[in-house]
Amino acid sequence: MAVVWRIAELERNTDNGVVTAHWSASDSETVEGVEHRGSSYGAMSFTPDTEAEGYIEYAELTEAVVVGWVKALLDVSAIDAGIADQIEESKAPAVSTGVPW
Repeated sequence: MAVVWRIAELERNTDNGVVTAHWSASDSETVEGVEHRGSSYGAMSFTPDTEAEGYIEYAELTEAVVVGWVKALLDVSAIDAGIADQIEESKAPAVSTGVPW
């Protein structure tokens, strides 16, 4: 599969400008009926400028637009690699849990 990016929550100021976007990125792989997952979550701050060219009113925003803002400010390849590493670790864990009895 491919990493799926989502916006979980937006915070806005009194001018309806987005000041914080809470984002998540996740992926999974099923092997022999077992789902192995990886994910990342964070928050990105913004300084809205209602006078800027291309400014989008809060009511007109889409998740795709905000995901684009977030991804433009992050190291997406590093996040994707971290998620892939989580999936690989799930498939072949270096540490096991449990008790011997």
